[in-house]
Amino acid sequence: MSTVSDELTSYLDGDARQRLDDLLREIGAEPSKTAIRFPAAARLIARGPADPEDPDGILEPRIEDVVRIALLTAAAEAWADRPEVLIREMSALYRFGDADEKRAVLRALTPLDPGPDLLPIVEDALRTNDSRLVAAALGSYGARHLGTDAWRQGVLKCLFVGVPLDTVAELHTRMDTDLARMVADYCLERIAAGREVPPDAWKVLDEFPDMIDGRFPAAAREA
Repeated sequence: MSTVSDELTSYLDGDARQRLDDLLREIGAEPSKTAIRFPAAARLIARGPADPEDPDGILEPRIEDVVRIALLTAAAEAWADRPEVLIREMSALYRFGDADEKRAVLRALTPLDPGPDLLPIVEDALRTNDSRLVAAALGSYGARHLGTDAWRQGVLKCLFVGVPLDTVAELHTRMDTDLARMVADYCLERIAAGREVPPDAWKVLDEFPDMIDGRFPAAAREA
């Protein structure tokens, strides 16, 4: 039976750990209750940033994200012989959840990895301008399952909404000249409009110097 993970121990007091263990046992026995318990998890157990310098959970999951991932892990164990039920449940939790609940579902995709059937929710997150969702969508699950074009567009969306590229799983493995060209074109459009080049763009452009030779004004990097 699932119990409170080591990742949560430092964030929860004794009462909260007991409440979470009780919920995990409940979901292990009746996974259909996930639909009720998942939205209420922050109120019932705990919420807040794991890192005070990352209040929106862009770089790392918030405490309630980790709690909700634990609940989904218990449900996945209970539905181990019915993976299609877990996929359907996670899709519904994302579709009908608020932004915090959506983020937790996206975060749960990496440890659970139910296969490509949940790519539609990743693609939906990447169509938003919500930095919390965009960052969560480009974790390891997105890196494994997103097609090349969709992944490149996701990286570009990070620059657009201000998500640090350090959050993009396998960035240096998957980046290529086409991504560099897209990033260069985007940055040149910003320069033409009198706007600054996002500093993170250089994490891509510097890997493909042929894409920037003679195209950027000398002051672009210092701006």
